[in-house]
Amino acid sequence: MFGKRVLSLLGRLQSTTRTMAWRSHGSNNQELVDNLRQHHIIKSVEVERAMKAVDRAKYSGAGAGESAYLDMPRPIGYAATISAPHMHAAALEILRERLHPGAKVLDVGSGSGYLTACMALMVGPTGKAIGIEHIPDLVSKSVQNVRNDHPELLDSGRLVLQMGDGRLGVPEEAPFDAIHVGAAAAELPSALIEQLAPGGIMVIPVGPQHGAQSLMRIEKTAEGQVKMSDLMGVMYVPLTNAEDQIGA
Repeated sequence: MFGKRVLSLLGRLQSTTRTMAWRSHGSNNQELVDNLRQHHIIKSVEVERAMKAVDRAKYSGAGAGESAYLDMPRPIGYAATISAPHMHAAALEILRERLHPGAKVLDVGSGSGYLTACMALMVGPTGKAIGIEHIPDLVSKSVQNVRNDHPELLDSGRLVLQMGDGRLGVPEEAPFDAIHVGAAAAELPSALIEQLAPGGIMVIPVGPQHGAQSLMRIEKTAEGQVKMSDLMGVMYVPLTNAEDQIGA
């Protein structure tokens, strides 16, 4: 029964995200999130509350202004982007049941720090969200972004932003109840699958740069089996090493 409900939700989410992509623009953060809710991309109070609490403009770069609330990705430097709001909302909804109070979660390719902050709010004071990013300047900027928006997350240690190769995960902090990957992997990173907790879920775009990519839902069962679902076609920047990204 639970599996059927998940498949039904994912089917509706895929259809809605495709038809409503790029249509949820707002003139401020609340209006943006309200439009995502109206278009049924945001379906839960938990995701709505988190996205309203994290002001996207504070993560979109200097001078973004109201353009930060357009439902489209924005460049943040080094060939990286902050994803479109509808993709952030979709990812949080897919992971929502694992972003519960007390959970430990990982954001790979944390970029601006936006989604890591949303995840940290959802897992609550007893949880922990770790963002990993391999461009030092982006790590520094993301820390400043969070400090300008929710300094208590950093001060309490419930949000950590660190430099490293996200393809390798953060084994010293594993296992993770939820993993979000914000760039497209050419193939599934085995290290990230290994670091999923039993019952954990990962959402990751998979496919070649400039080729067909799919947003995948990866679940590790309580018995350690790995189940994969292809949710929708997407277009993400590649999950690569720092040298290739900077040279991109």
